[in-house]
Amino acid sequence: MIYFNNDYSEGCHEAILDALTRTNLVQTPGYGEDAYCARAAEKIRKLCGREDLAVHFLVGGTQANLTVIDAALRPHQGALCAVTGHINGHETGAVEATGHKVLALPGKDGKISAEQVRSYVLAHRADSSFEHMVQPKLVYISSPSELGTLYSLAELEALSQVCRELGLYLFLDGARLGYGLAARDNDVTLADLARLCDVFYIGGTKVGALFGEAVVIANPALAEDFRYLIKQHGGMLAKGRLLGIQFDTLMSDNLYFSIGARAVALADQIRATLDELQVPYLVPGSTNQIFPIFPDALLEELAKEFVFCEQERVDDTHRAVRFCTSWATTQENVDRLCQALKELVKKQ
Repeated sequence: MIYFNNDYSEGCHEAILDALTRTNLVQTPGYGEDAYCARAAEKIRKLCGREDLAVHFLVGGTQANLTVIDAALRPHQGALCAVTGHINGHETGAVEATGHKVLALPGKDGKISAEQVRSYVLAHRADSSFEHMVQPKLVYISSPSELGTLYSLAELEALSQVCRELGLYLFLDGARLGYGLAARDNDVTLADLARLCDVFYIGGTKVGALFGEAVVIANPALAEDFRYLIKQHGGMLAKGRLLGIQFDTLMSDNLYFSIGARAVALADQIRATLDELQVPYLVPGSTNQIFPIFPDALLEELAKEFVFCEQERVDDTHRAVRFCTSWATTQENVDRLCQALKELVKKQ
């Protein structure tokens, strides 16, 4: 079987495996206080164009999300996000388990707008019984979103402006950030994220690392005592150098950006085939995630050779699925998928 169902099926990029092997017997301090973590953090600060950023390395996306949100919110406060947001639908209530409600908004193609945030917050404040309801204090977004869509620079600027105007934190989940930065219609940089967000993270687990996310904190109010929260939520690895080595490697020689660009180029080849075959999409996109709509019968045949992710049923006879490319996807497997799609569509 050939897997296109996610972007974390394989281990890690060979450069990371090599770095981990070469440094295996080097003795270092624990808990992320080693030279590798320090060097990786400094490279991230340089890429973001700010020396005042706090950078912390955590194991995975759910852990990063719940730790950041718990650090930002008081017990009576909640996080606004799209109904499709990862913290709302795919983290087993992890944020709620820390005592903070997720306040889901209807999204458009996986995104929410500045006006939605403004309307929700102002309506909350205008309600005479506002203190009986969870107070919105943080806006959580993902870019790429769960549907592979991107926030444009203009959308991020508008969200940042409304959050600062209304006293909310803006938090961007970058689990697949490397693929978003490489997308052809992306106009956002790491420096933009550091300027517009209070906190964001650079995803490693899905972009070449064995595991790990780099949390980047721009707002000093969130940086204070953050390591306490990491420890409390079980995220402070004794062998923290394992995270530092991986991000030091990813942030060297343009590796993070080049492997993201390669995955997106392969996804674009699949999109070109789908366009040629006039296959419709659940939502358009330009990242490593693709959401085509196929007849059930075609998908049954395709599933004999390929693994893909079921997304949603569109009608009685058609379903939307997700194809994912990754840093490890091979040209051979993409060619095989494209050829199979051509053959199956012609049979319809």
